[in-house]
Amino acid sequence: MDSQAPLSSELTIELFDDYVIPNYRRFPVSLARGEGAYVWDAEGNRYLDFFPGWGCNLLGHCPGPVVEAVRDQLGKLIHVPNTWYTELQGQWAKALSERSFGGQAFFCNSGTEANEAAIKLVRLHTPKSKYKIITFEGSFHGRTLGSTTATAQPKYHEGLGPLMAGFVYAPYGDIDAVAKLVDDETAAIMIEPIQGEGGVVVPPDGFLAGLRTLADENDLLLIFDEVQTGCGRTGEWFAYQYFDVTPDIMTLAKAICGGLAGAAMLTTPEIAPSLRPGMHAATFGGNPIAARAGIATIEMIEKENLLENARRLSQVFKTRLEELQQECDLVQDVRIVGLMIGVELGVEGAPIVKACMDRGLLVNCTHDTVIRLLPSMNLTEAQANEGCDVLAEAIKQHAGG
Repeated sequence: MDSQAPLSSELTIELFDDYVIPNYRRFPVSLARGEGAYVWDAEGNRYLDFFPGWGCNLLGHCPGPVVEAVRDQLGKLIHVPNTWYTELQGQWAKALSERSFGGQAFFCNSGTEANEAAIKLVRLHTPKSKYKIITFEGSFHGRTLGSTTATAQPKYHEGLGPLMAGFVYAPYGDIDAVAKLVDDETAAIMIEPIQGEGGVVVPPDGFLAGLRTLADENDLLLIFDEVQTGCGRTGEWFAYQYFDVTPDIMTLAKAICGGLAGAAMLTTPEIAPSLRPGMHAATFGGNPIAARAGIATIEMIEKENLLENARRLSQVFKTRLEELQQECDLVQDVRIVGLMIGVELGVEGAPIVKACMDRGLLVNCTHDTVIRLLPSMNLTEAQANEGCDVLAEAIKQHAGG
């Protein structure tokens, strides 16, 4: 199949109609290849991608060092079960530990799996009488039943009841409301340091520190869901470092393997033994391909000084988008931490997404009115400005129409 020309988008859509469950809303375009900040469809049209892989492709499409590492590993060892040791998994865990809070890792394959592991760990580590976990309105923690229940929005719960017991929800940013929910059955607080799906919502000053204090005073575990914010997205390795608040448990996925499937839960050496043998597992978790990709991702970020580049690009986006806000009343707010960017509009964002795509730029809309950008950290300043030009044109034209 590699030597064949790709099917047209129309024919691929017909293939999906016949054989793929339609549980996703898809754009009527079949993507065929990607390189760096760009992706091409089956018809050869090129798009500048400001939302590559829903945030998974933090290094852009097909990053060279990751591709070469995976190619090499494919000829050595693809998969072995976790009843054996592999050097790569140990080295990957060491690399993550040394760049975070010195913890130990459990490897899995996706963000929801990492969050399920965190939920289990909480229940295994705390007394049986303590099982409740406080999460937040506007959150998103995944699609498995436990993670779906942890997600506060009723729209994700529809038709899935009865849900898992033990989750209570607080308004994001309201430390007093959180404190009122703590009782003798509370075991943990689980939060995204920056809400992604909820609209790129940045916590108020002192809120995360307040949760840390509340957890310490009540013997609770503090979990940071860094599935979207981790691995350099904020210009630091992890968002907890950006806010200078250290959790007890941290979950990672999306960008952790440079675009391949991979995820991890990290926790302290004091808590880690509670996830004892037989209580949790992931068949493909930490497999040699994912581990090699994860190590190559870290090495590429450091060799190419991409954390600094992310911080520099963040300022470019901040300047351009705040200028747009001044020029166009349609832009209600601009929220930026590193390369996690939300542009709050006064109207539905879907038409803007379509207008950008028609102009060769891929962006996302979340929370109905927020244009969400998760660009790659090796984007050039020229590409950042090019995309901002397209976005500004689409928004201004919509405002004028």
